Formats: sequence, C-alpha cells, structure tokens
Amino acid sequence: MTERVRCPWGDSTEDYRRYHDEEWGVALRGVPEMFERMTLEGFQSGLSWLTILRKREAFRAAFDHFDPKKVAAYNEADVERLMADAGIVRNRQKIDAAIRNAGTVLGLDQPLDELLWSFAPTGRRARPRTMADVPAITPASTAMAKALRKRGFVFVGPTTCYALMQATGMVDDHVAGCWRARR
Repeated sequence: MTERVRCPWGDSTEDYRRYHDEEWGVALRGVPEMFERMTLEGFQSGLSWLTILRKREAFRAAFDHFDPKKVAAYNEADVERLMADAGIVRNRQKIDAAIRNAGTVLGLDQPLDELLWSFAPTGRRARPRTMADVPAITPASTAMAKALRKRGFVFVGPTTCYALMQATGMVDDHVAGCWRARR
C-alpha cells in the first residue's frame, strides 16, 4: 500500500495527519462550529496549532461546546473556572475575548457562518506549489478582520482570519501533489 502524499506539516504527527486529512480545508458551516474555530484560532495566536488540537476536547467541554448563548452568559466565576482549567490555554485576555466574541455573535444581524463565508474568495486561485507559496494574510482576510473588528470582535487580526479561512474551507491551500488538493 502506498502512503498518501500530504502537505508537509500534515505528515509530522498523528494529530496533524488526522486534522489535515479530515478537517483542514473542508467547508464548514454552522454558528457553533464557526464560533469554535474562530475562538480556537484566537487561542492559537502565539502558540503551536498542535497545542490547540491536543486540547480541543477540553476546550469544547470548558466552553459548553462553543454555544454562543452559553458562553456569552459567562460571569467572573466562569472566568475563574476557565483560568483554573489546565486542559485549556489559560490566558485571561483570550478567555475574555471568547466571552466578548460570543456576545458579539448574538448581536449580529446575520448568522456568523454567513458573515464569515461572505469573505471567501471566488474564482480560481493558483494552487500553492510549496508551503512557502501559502500566504499568511490576504486582502480577503484583511477585509474580514476589519469587518469583524468593526462589529466588536476581538483577537481577529488578518493572520488569524486567514488561518480561519484555511481551516474552514473558504480557501484551499493544500499544496500541489497533496492528495487533498482539489482538482
């Protein structure tokens, strides 16, 4: 049996292989699902994505499966509970951002997933040949970040937004030769 050819990062650990093969670049919809990804991308800032992947189930449990109504209602006792939870990244600013962003999700005039997908690029893009060809930010991610911040979201810069776009299938950055690359 021949081994699948993957993007280089997707072949480094079993966690990354599973994420690469099953999730990264796959179109994702749904408010809790997109809120989860937005939140986790924010928590990832400054850390390895592998750290977040390995803590994801603990994040889901700690943040009520990213139900924005529940998270938006968190109070100081919930913040202290989260700060004491070794299963997640215990960063007060990021925890506060997740709670604030949940409230912002509830105040939107359209579902979060529709808003985010409105920034997905259209038309054909050149397939990246190597990971060096994959950008960290794009005009679309910059526009998304600006629009989200204008609505009151925090921890959503252009780099975080581009990672969100990659993770949720708004863009396909699987490199040429990767078995997951769309034809």
